Amino acid sequence: MISVARGRTSSPSVSSLFSLGGATGPLIGLLLLCAFLSFATDSFFTARNLLNVLDQITVLGIMAVGMTFVILIGGIDLSVGSILALSMMVMGYLSNELGMALPLAIVIALFASAAAGAVTGLLITEFSVPAFISTLAMMSVARGLANMITDGQQIVGFPGWFNLLAIIRHGGFLTVTVGLMLIVFAAGWIFLRNTTGGRCLYAIGGNQEVARLAGINVRLSTILVYITSAVLSGLAGIVLAARLDSVQPSSGVSYELDTIAAVVIGGASLSGGTGGIAGTVIGVLVIGVLRNGLNLLGVSPFTQQVVIGVVIALAVAAEVLKKKKG
Repeated sequence: MISVARGRTSSPSVSSLFSLGGATGPLIGLLLLCAFLSFATDSFFTARNLLNVLDQITVLGIMAVGMTFVILIGGIDLSVGSILALSMMVMGYLSNELGMALPLAIVIALFASAAAGAVTGLLITEFSVPAFISTLAMMSVARGLANMITDGQQIVGFPGWFNLLAIIRHGGFLTVTVGLMLIVFAAGWIFLRNTTGGRCLYAIGGNQEVARLAGINVRLSTILVYITSAVLSGLAGIVLAARLDSVQPSSGVSYELDTIAAVVIGGASLSGGTGGIAGTVIGVLVIGVLRNGLNLLGVSPFTQQVVIGVVIALAVAAEVLKKKKG
């Protein structure tokens, strides 16, 4: 839970609850992208492919919710990909090498992720280390620990039920992993829109000193935000392990870039105080649909990196231009 401010806050209006948080432009872009791919390929606008897109964005979607909280307070988290790998390796080692029950191994892996997030938060709040440097250091530490656990080796094979979480479509369309992503989306949206704690994050991102004077415990909130981001990264690692039926310490490389990109494309400001889960969902879908569409069009992975990089640059440039006009 994020710490709450003193005093009451009024209930949000219906219009604010369904606000896209500045992501109207990205939503239009997403619809145009879907329309283009529907005409450019025969297989994009099919039920099977659209379900594949949902499966493919589960990891990114879960991580992006945590990154939304971080960016809202004006922070950044470069360690999410490495913490994802650390969570996977802790789970895999405990269950497959030590024989621990998989559910318990998952819980301990999430606690390990939380510990990494707590260390990052303490570095930022208690030692005044900039978020960029703190999370860069944690990125290196977590990746190193992930490799040390099995000396850089992957672990393959988990109980059948675990892999089926990402395969069986309940009701013909919804896997457990996709359902988990939707629950995380809903929980994040409710927290930001319907709780005082959520409003505190916007206040901290707007002006930390004003937020502190208003009675918000900025330090505790910051630590809890980084713990939340780390736990969601660890949870994304568990989801990825279910999809792959294996874990390896090299997982999650460059995931932090996609995660930050999804949040920024969704209308969040890197300076903090602006954004929301609705926009982040749109950003995640933009990246997921773009990658899927480029694959269907036969575009090479190297060219895909260039295209997605251009999209990220355009999204940030649009944010800057919007600020100048405002």
